[in-house]
Formats: sequence, structure tokens, C-alpha cells
Amino acid sequence: MKPVTKTRKRSETPRLTREDWLDAAFKAVVEGGFDNVRVLVIADALGVTRGSFYWHFIDHADLIAALLARWRNRELETDQMLQSQSTADPQADLVQLLEAALAHGGVNLENIRFELALRGLGRRDPAVARMLVDVDQMRMRLFENKFVRLTGDSKTATELAALFYLAIVGSNQALSRPSSPPQVKEFLKGIIVNYLIHRQAPTR
Repeated sequence: MKPVTKTRKRSETPRLTREDWLDAAFKAVVEGGFDNVRVLVIADALGVTRGSFYWHFIDHADLIAALLARWRNRELETDQMLQSQSTADPQADLVQLLEAALAHGGVNLENIRFELALRGLGRRDPAVARMLVDVDQMRMRLFENKFVRLTGDSKTATELAALFYLAIVGSNQALSRPSSPPQVKEFLKGIIVNYLIHRQAPTR
């Protein structure tokens, strides 16, 4: 008779990481706003118990704080990358920047919806509002730098950067709708490129 060997039962679900929880919380915000981030609901969606959550976070507030910090850090990384992307053609640089801001579908569409929800949260949370001001100012500096290269005038660059940002925000509002057809992005992009980039280039 062969000896019975006991095999350790492998867990059906691998131990989740902190990033797994943050990704799930991000998805919850995309689907229903920050009020949709509930630990028990997320645990059920991930197929784990609530105990898994407490390996990584103190409480719900700690989860939200980590989610916001990750978003801000990624915005800083994106800003640094875009600041470094510079060619000899300032118009082409601005068009490339606009294309990145208006990329439609997939991950970027989720990012748009997350930021819209984040700005809603900022209307009732002063700390979030301050963080958004910092990010907006960072983006404005990026846009101003790009427009200074195009126009050669700092005042004009500041004004165009403000209009550029407003155009991007409005366009992303339109593109965040699930039923928004792909040609809408091209239409909006064409208007912004024509009026805020090509027409602002110095004539020679």
C-alpha cells in the first residue's frame, strides 16, 4: 500500500497585490464615481474576502488616498515625458500634444472618465481641489511652453494655452460618452488645430 502523500491545496485566487486593489478601485470610479468605491463590493468582484484588503490598506480612506496619489504621480510622469518631447517644428509638437490629450477609446477613455469623477469629488473635498489646481497649473505650464515656441510671445502663449486647455476639457467631455462616434474626435481635433495652432503660427 502506497503511503498517502498530502499535497498543499493551492489557492484558487493568487494573493492580490496593492496594485490589484488600486486597479479595481480605479475601475469602480470609472463605472460609477467615487461613491462606487466600496471595499466589500470590490472584494466580491475580485473573488476574495475583505481580509485581503487589510493586508494593503488601513481603511477605505487609505485606499482613496493611495488611488489619488497614484493618479497624481502618473500625471507628473506624463508631464515630464511631454515636456521632453520637442522637435524643430512647434506646430507639429502641439498637434502631437493634442492627439495625446484627445486619444479616444480603451485606457484613455477610462482615464477621461476617472478625471471627470475626480473633479466632481474636488467640488466637495478641499484637499482634492488643491491637488487638481496643482495639476491644472502643471498642464498650463506645459501648454504655455509649447505655445511660446510657436508664437515667440509669452502673453499670447498664456492666452492660447488657456483656450487650448478649455478646448481639450470640452472635447474630452464630449468624447467620454460611450456612444460618441470616432469621427467626433477628428472633427474637434481639426477645429482646435486650425484655429489655435496653424492660424497662430507667425507668417513669413
